[in-house]
Amino acid sequence: MRLKILLPTEILVDEDADKIVAEAENGSFCLLPRHVDFVAPLVPGLLSYVASDDGREEFVAVDVGILVKRGAEVMVSTSNAARGADLGQLRETVAGRFRDLADRERLTRTALARIESNIVRRFMELGEAWND
Repeated sequence: MRLKILLPTEILVDEDADKIVAEAENGSFCLLPRHVDFVAPLVPGLLSYVASDDGREEFVAVDVGILVKRGAEVMVSTSNAARGADLGQLRETVAGRFRDLADRERLTRTALARIESNIVRRFMELGEAWND
């Protein structure tokens, strides 16, 4: 099977796989080469696959997404994913990304709060000027 994991900005994985294991809302599932065509919504979790060329097992942490198996092609589309050779390294990568994301979200919320307070202040000033 040809596995492609697509992110909004890049193709994270594009290689042949003998076995793919992923997580859907109702639990984990396994795809083998002769599996029937299949579509599944993915939940945040691990996707693993066995590479055809050397039999190594690879791990990818994926966010919500969609998996489509059609013939010999398996495509996964997700907004965020991280690839790692071992689970320990992958855990650290994901934890770092979540920390960065939390920091960016905090800064964004702070900026939005400032914008909102400035808008309210301006409306109040406009109302006072209108009443004068």
